[in-house]
Amino acid sequence: MPNVGIGSLLLIVFVALLIFGPKKLPQLGKAAGNTLREFKNATKGLADDDDDDQDAKQKNKEEVK
Repeated sequence: MPNVGIGSLLLIVFVALLIFGPKKLPQLGKAAGNTLREFKNATKGLADDDDDDQDAKQKNKEEVK
């Protein structure tokens, strides 16, 4: 993956300002943050479900023995 330097980052921010305008950028950033937070919580829930399934399987194996 190529490194993004300061110049490239400034260019991206400048283009985003031109496209969306300064009033819309904070709203877009907040929406992106909320989306990432929801994704993180959803994947955490999936990982917890997998752990619960493994614990249940382990209990069943112990009960059978």
